Amino acid sequence: MSADTIKTGGLAHPDHLPRRMAVVVFLAFALAYFFSALVRAITATLSPTLTAEFQLNAQDLGLLAGGYFLGFSLTQLPLGRLLDKHGPKKIILAFLSFAVLGCMAFSWADSFHGLLAARVLCGMGVSACLMAPLTGYRRWFDASTQLRTNSWMLMTGSLGMLAATLPVQWLMPLFGWRALFVMLGVMIAIAMLLITLLVPVWQKATPTADMPQTPTDDDGSYREIWRSAYFWRMTPIGFFSYGGMVAIQTLWAGPWMTQVAGWTAAEAASGLFLINLAMLVTFWLWGLITPRLAHRGIPVERLIAWGLPWSFGVIGALVWVGPGVGAAAAVGVALLCMTSTFVALAQPAVGMAFPSHLAGRALSAYNLVIFAGIFVVQWGIGLLVDAGRGLGLGNAQAYQAALACFGVTSVASWAFFMLKKPAESR
Repeated sequence: MSADTIKTGGLAHPDHLPRRMAVVVFLAFALAYFFSALVRAITATLSPTLTAEFQLNAQDLGLLAGGYFLGFSLTQLPLGRLLDKHGPKKIILAFLSFAVLGCMAFSWADSFHGLLAARVLCGMGVSACLMAPLTGYRRWFDASTQLRTNSWMLMTGSLGMLAATLPVQWLMPLFGWRALFVMLGVMIAIAMLLITLLVPVWQKATPTADMPQTPTDDDGSYREIWRSAYFWRMTPIGFFSYGGMVAIQTLWAGPWMTQVAGWTAAEAASGLFLINLAMLVTFWLWGLITPRLAHRGIPVERLIAWGLPWSFGVIGALVWVGPGVGAAAAVGVALLCMTSTFVALAQPAVGMAFPSHLAGRALSAYNLVIFAGIFVVQWGIGLLVDAGRGLGLGNAQAYQAALACFGVTSVASWAFFMLKKPAESR
């Protein structure tokens, strides 16, 4: 089965895009997602500069980083309804307009509160950069291609996070952080122009034998999503394992290398570059192999069941070795993130579990689960580390205990996934 056709009663699906157009559409969306990931990660690189210029403390920095996720999370449920009603092109362009304003506002900010407000606006603005294309792919691509494009969108996000590390450090002395945010706003505007020119207008879905016409009584609610046993089966692994993977990649990988392995800040920055590079390669490989696995009849659920336990082994090894991990700290964390990517397959699977007229709501609801998990795991690990120190543990031991607790929640969520009887076939 090719990327531009799916067989329905021996005929090509009428809503699927020709191969060349599908590639162009993917690249236009991927460029926007690249910049959204760069916006997400850039404050970590700029934190020393912002701390010095605005006299920020650790609490301020944490709130500033969390402002992005707050803005992002606030939009997810309304976003799903809007995507199903108006389609990905119109909605992503509207949302990205706020991202451009957010970047400009960040560059003009002269106080912490100005930075925070701009950061929330940025999070709201880029919140459609993954959900919009995945909603479009649900109609425009066949099932195996949806798995591939999801992985390669995440690969593009990893590339954006890479760009937010060493390249931003190189550009800072040349332009300064304010000019960098102006450049980001301009680049997002260019991505918007490409989407305007290249992405097709959302048309009413063409009914087929396996996909009935959109119901006329669809009130835009999430009723069918919340009633889905399949959605709830996937929720714990999305919350803990997927959310935990992102929480560690974007926050706790650095402190693990400095506080547990004893690395310097410069060494940890290089380690983060290695981790993000490893994630990029992993998602690229997933994009290559998942269509082939799907053609062989290997479902996503089986891949998660077989693959996710590898991450539990890596967590156990990191906890056991602790400070002894030394020079292999970045490799260990990279392996943890890489083996956790099995759960990233759950997101497109949830989208495909529902009719295409519900895809936007299903994907946005699941994305809200993931981002809630990121917030809880990021905050929870910090609380556990402080609690461990309060009990007299050293830095390294406190981090080991916190990581062990995270491992327990991941194993429990996987066990729920394994024991939950699928009530719906996909």
